[in-house]
Amino acid sequence: MKVRLLGGPLAGRVLTIADAPWAGGWLTAGDADWGLYVPGHRDPATGTVLAEVRVTLPRRR
Repeated sequence: MKVRLLGGPLAGRVLTIADAPWAGGWLTAGDADWGLYVPGHRDPATGTVLAEVRVTLPRRR
């Protein structure tokens, strides 16, 4: 399955993962910031999942 990342530090990248359900998660690559990506839509014709970045705020102490 292919996962296309939309928005955030990894916008435009495509991941290829095993053919299993993908619930999203925290991702980073190289020097990019971490981003929380969640699946938003799956194209039934191609099987590509569009994952949107979920904006999170820094934790206050």
